[in-house]
Amino acid sequence: MLELDHVIKRFGGLPAVDDLSFSVRTGEILGVIGPNGAGKTTVIGIVGGALAPTSGVIRFQGRDITRLSPHQRAHLGIARTFQIAQPFAGLSVRENVIVGALFGGRAHGRAEAIRIADEVIERTQLTAKARFRGDELTIADRKRLEMARALALRPRLLLLDEVMAGLTPAEVEQAVQLIRDINQSGVIVVVIEHIMKAIRGVSDRVLVIHFGKRIAEGAPQQVLSDPKVIEAYLGERYARSGQEQVQLAPNVSDLTPTNREESDS
Repeated sequence: MLELDHVIKRFGGLPAVDDLSFSVRTGEILGVIGPNGAGKTTVIGIVGGALAPTSGVIRFQGRDITRLSPHQRAHLGIARTFQIAQPFAGLSVRENVIVGALFGGRAHGRAEAIRIADEVIERTQLTAKARFRGDELTIADRKRLEMARALALRPRLLLLDEVMAGLTPAEVEQAVQLIRDINQSGVIVVVIEHIMKAIRGVSDRVLVIHFGKRIAEGAPQQVLSDPKVIEAYLGERYARSGQEQVQLAPNVSDLTPTNREESDS
């Protein structure tokens, strides 16, 4: 469904994404992890169209989309969320989602956009807050609204950029279940996340990038116990200390820096 072929993105001569190639298969959830500054958000920006690659090719369903604009990609079925949720503050939850259906999705007219919005709001468990303004929501509900707005596009591919950051453990579990449900409805999902328990629980495959390069890829348990991955997160001395089998999965969210990844782009 999605292929990145030798993609490079430079900012001021420095590569944020460095000769990166990977694919996303029909029906799967791909988890993308890496330390802060690894290039993860830049990858999402490149796939979504907000950033143009310096070189390389991006294909979606076999079609070269490298030079397509974000709205053209949205119309093809690619939707994304953002690390920092930014709803239209003066609009209600319902109106925010209607905007997504009307201008990004394939709704034909306001009546259909409203129908799609109500369906998505129910699916993301925002029905009780449909009349709330976007700026009245909690962090967890703003994250849900980000997902709802993206789902209103009726995507074939959903790119999720740290939708679980800042959530409580119970809210993380709800988000994991929602992502699984979305995937089971036929949407391919690429999810960037620092919460390793969530990555383990939701991903069919995990891709690890560091300094813009792919350093590991495979089944979650295999990848999260890879010495190269442990070294990327915790440092070379730790990785060589014979503790490779400690397992990153339960603890990486506590060990990585607290600053978010705006520095990626």
